[in-house]
Amino acid sequence: MKQAIKAAFPVTIPVMLGYLSIGIAFGLLFENAGYNFIWAFFTSLIVYAGAMQFIAVSFFYGGIGLIQIAVMTFVVNFRHIFYGLSFLDRFNDMGLKKWYMVFALTDETYSLLCGKKAPAGVDEKKFFFCVAILDQSYWVLGSVIGSLAGSMITFNTKGMDFAMTALFIVIFLDQWKAYPSHIPALLGLACTAGVLLAIGPGNLVIPSMALIVIALMLARKQIESKAAVKTEKEEDLP
Repeated sequence: MKQAIKAAFPVTIPVMLGYLSIGIAFGLLFENAGYNFIWAFFTSLIVYAGAMQFIAVSFFYGGIGLIQIAVMTFVVNFRHIFYGLSFLDRFNDMGLKKWYMVFALTDETYSLLCGKKAPAGVDEKKFFFCVAILDQSYWVLGSVIGSLAGSMITFNTKGMDFAMTALFIVIFLDQWKAYPSHIPALLGLACTAGVLLAIGPGNLVIPSMALIVIALMLARKQIESKAAVKTEKEEDLP
């Protein structure tokens, strides 16, 4: 496990930098809504839903009912169903850790698990587990720091929630550079833009995700062949 932690930590540094800053932003907003660091700690520990936690702050302000919150949470996090499907085989042999991996499969952790491999000599399952638990620890720590800072320092928190968008952009650019084929990224952009123009931002997530999945399935052979060709060229380089 020590080897897995040492191998996982460098991989999670980009997420650490993003999660600490975004977690601090969430903690500040949560404190501003009237909830102290204890609430911030347990929300990030138990809910751990990133964008949904930012949305939840407005829920607490508006006094929205539990059923509405549950429906909105399901819609916002619907994309995680697609994440989980791609890791069914890898998580099945992880024993009890499987349930935590399912819980901790955020956008950023999913991106790392897709794009990074365990170094030689390190068990892949332990490596995955350490990546997931390190990522959540950054988020929890950032939330608590932000909440404590918000209780001591008063300032305008407008615009702080953009930190989440900024992190998504960084992860997208990192995967653009790391993945052999740019077809998946271009398909994702095209499908999302098409749905945005067709129906607007209000109901964007589910239709765009469904369209992306269909497009990736149709282009699967082309993506795999292009990735294989690029990998072979890289291996042939001196």
